[in-house]
Amino acid sequence: MNNKAILVGVFTQGQEDACLRSLDELERLATTAGDSTFAKITQLKNIPDPATYIGSGKLAEIKDLCEKNDIKDVIFDCELSPAQIRNIENETDCNVIDRSMLILDIFALHATSAEGKIQVELAQLKYTAPRLIGKGKDMSRLGGGIGTRGPGESKLEIDRRRLSSRLAFLQNELAELEKNRQIMRSQRNKSNIPKACIVGYTNAGKSSLLNELTNAGILAQDKLFATLDPTTRKLELPSGISMLVTDTVGFIRKLPHHLVHAFKSTLEEAVYCDFLINVIDASDKECLEHMEVTEGILNSLGIDNKPILYVFNKSDLCTNERIYDLRLINNTRGRVVTLSIKSKFGYDELISQLESLCRFGKRRVHFKIPYDKQSIVNTIYNSTEVVSVEYLDDGVLIYSWTDEKIRGAFSDYII
Repeated sequence: MNNKAILVGVFTQGQEDACLRSLDELERLATTAGDSTFAKITQLKNIPDPATYIGSGKLAEIKDLCEKNDIKDVIFDCELSPAQIRNIENETDCNVIDRSMLILDIFALHATSAEGKIQVELAQLKYTAPRLIGKGKDMSRLGGGIGTRGPGESKLEIDRRRLSSRLAFLQNELAELEKNRQIMRSQRNKSNIPKACIVGYTNAGKSSLLNELTNAGILAQDKLFATLDPTTRKLELPSGISMLVTDTVGFIRKLPHHLVHAFKSTLEEAVYCDFLINVIDASDKECLEHMEVTEGILNSLGIDNKPILYVFNKSDLCTNERIYDLRLINNTRGRVVTLSIKSKFGYDELISQLESLCRFGKRRVHFKIPYDKQSIVNTIYNSTEVVSVEYLDDGVLIYSWTDEKIRGAFSDYII
């Protein structure tokens, strides 16, 4: 671990348990970022202090702990204003980090692709811009006394101008990458292969599921936000159906809106897929709350009518009673599978559900295509799941699982 940190949470009347659970998650975030937690401090406060978020007495307590125990970081489980950050840092002489800054730091740590790095930097700069206020006198050469006057811009003004220029550059770069992503999406749509998107709370096992299904070989760690960059792999199901499966960035409560916006192009993979695979950590006591967070973010992206397969992972760590309760609660939501990626429990049921979803909205149809319409035969082969083919005297008889689009295009040849 690099530094020791104090975690700070504020709660209103009756919300202490929720505050403590959120601080537990903040501790995991801090660990992922490289900090060890020295202490967790909470305060009942219905209205946060506009100057320091917490009260003066609690701030003095934190200052004393920092001085006596060589604490470098104070992490707040909220989003602080620029003035609050400055005031708390001046009082404690520590590095003050809010929840959004911490998540952005973890994203920067884990971004590997060019697009991922641009998205993270863009989110960081958008978050930093209003907080570019400087510490002490070192940011300005245009003060009001001897030794502070000087020509030209202040350092703060220069930094703001450079930041604005960098933002514009990154947005242009991201727009170019988005064009390439749209071309790839268009090619996938033309192939008519079913597309699924793996979504869910961070560290639920999304990357592990993609690795198990497709041997993708992507990083899967017991850390928050281990995966940022979307990965798409082809999966051949036992029935012969081919499908595309995409892993996406995990969600978390209080996800900074700058991140949601910056990663919108990545998250849109979920918008354009045929169905969603929502992976949930069944062993987590808050898994139902995690589901609500995930569904809230998906709804904000306009995804409210896609078929969803709920996969309760890590079921080997749960009692039979808990598994029964989870299935009972969620059977009304859609399809449910209880799974252990580690032991492969429930794997056959998962595959069966995927095959069913790939055929969602499809019907078995007989086409009779004349021999002089070979292009139609090729289209049906490439766009449907062919069950059987028979060569007759007057044409080719094709029996296949076919969606509404193909049925409409070649309705004249359906028998």
